[in-house]
Amino acid sequence: MSWTMPSPSFTGSSTRNMESGNQSKVTEFIFTGFPQLQDGSLLYFFPLLFIYTFIIIGNLLIFSAVRLDTHLHNPMYNFISIFSFLEIWYTTATIPKMLSNLISEKKAISMTGCLLQMYFFHSLGNSEGILLTTMAIDRYIAICNPLRYQMIMTPQLCAQLSAGSCIFGFLILLPEIVMISTLPFCGPNQIHQIFCDLVPVLSLACTDMSMILIEDVIHAVTIIITFLIIALSCVRIVTVILRIPSSEGRQKAFSTCAGHLMVFLIFFGSVSLMYLRFSDTYPPVLDTAIALMFTVLAPFFNPIIYSLRNKDMNNAIKKLFCLQKVLNKSGS
Repeated sequence: MSWTMPSPSFTGSSTRNMESGNQSKVTEFIFTGFPQLQDGSLLYFFPLLFIYTFIIIGNLLIFSAVRLDTHLHNPMYNFISIFSFLEIWYTTATIPKMLSNLISEKKAISMTGCLLQMYFFHSLGNSEGILLTTMAIDRYIAICNPLRYQMIMTPQLCAQLSAGSCIFGFLILLPEIVMISTLPFCGPNQIHQIFCDLVPVLSLACTDMSMILIEDVIHAVTIIITFLIIALSCVRIVTVILRIPSSEGRQKAFSTCAGHLMVFLIFFGSVSLMYLRFSDTYPPVLDTAIALMFTVLAPFFNPIIYSLRNKDMNNAIKKLFCLQKVLNKSGS
């Protein structure tokens, strides 16, 4: 098993281009993962626009409901609201550009735009991964050590963990993006993907390709460590829940953790498909499908899981709509 991302399949390497004297400075990248207008790209535009709108509205509702409903002012819902807030910007880092490319003849992005997209997409993704790990530990303490939960998970610690997840997620990638911005890039400038990702972009650099291997190892180690922490927490939680004598108590504990577990599986499942590969290359169609699952479908399901499967969240969202109706009536 090799921990590798697929490299763009173009004829000749950047190094050979330099040696042959045919190099040209790259100022933009062309995405080749999108269908052309004549191939019906508009048919993909409207479903993607609907999904993006749903993600934004759904996560805004969750964030607002938690902030306005005092019954949800506890660590678990605070983490959920921060996660929803991050999801809004996580999808905004890629989907608007995807929508633009679907209705454009030239599926391109500038060098600066590509660097910014990579930085915000991966920084927000890192922040979400750290926050999900924090949420798993929070549920572990709540179920395995309930008597000390409020003493351990104080509002101050909760705020520190939320802020720390975001700050660390954005700082950890900054040196790498700065390094990539200094690399020389030369033709071809085609990225066989639907958004700017680290390894496909590095594959186009006129430099030593060993950086791609380092990138693969960093991704693999980070994903595996994070997954192990969450998996061990979940195993311990399930073990404790099964020891609860009453069936009502077990059902309540399982229902509390079921939503989190589903989000963990969707998030890290899509991340694993994207970055832990069993082969160096996938067919282009499969590559695009995995990228869509990673960037679009996983964020699409999160608002559904956290709202439909949670009575407290449902009630808070209903109160939010009732409050809006009252404000509309008072305003008129």
